[in-house]
Amino acid sequence: MDCAGSPVDIEESTTHDWWKQVAVYQIYPRSFADSNGDGIGDLQGIISHVDYLEKLGIDAVWLSPFYPSHLADGGYDVDDYRNVDPRLGTLDDFDELVGALHAHYIRIIVNIVPNHTSIHHRLFQEALVAGR
Repeated sequence: MDCAGSPVDIEESTTHDWWKQVAVYQIYPRSFADSNGDGIGDLQGIISHVDYLEKLGIDAVWLSPFYPSHLADGGYDVDDYRNVDPRLGTLDDFDELVGALHAHYIRIIVNIVPNHTSIHHRLFQEALVAGR
């Protein structure tokens, strides 16, 4: 892992196979930590636990779906791959999470499922209109 003396900088990694020998901790955002008391875990909840994650000695967080979703498939039915589910936070919260993890020498792996999407996704709706 490339983190000698400075926070993680993915661009300066010297090897592409870093993931083969690291401890990865998977987080399902909706149930990990609730920062605002609404009963749903969120990105700020994860941010508030970065010190805990560092103490575990992990090298990377595998972040399960955090995209807008109707939750027909546990969040894997993504409505918009370019945004954050508003129940979980904002794009600024995501950027803050990435920065907080990297500042603690923890990489982030984003779980994305490109082989299917939600029936509410724009591309799915366009395909319906086009009769595909």
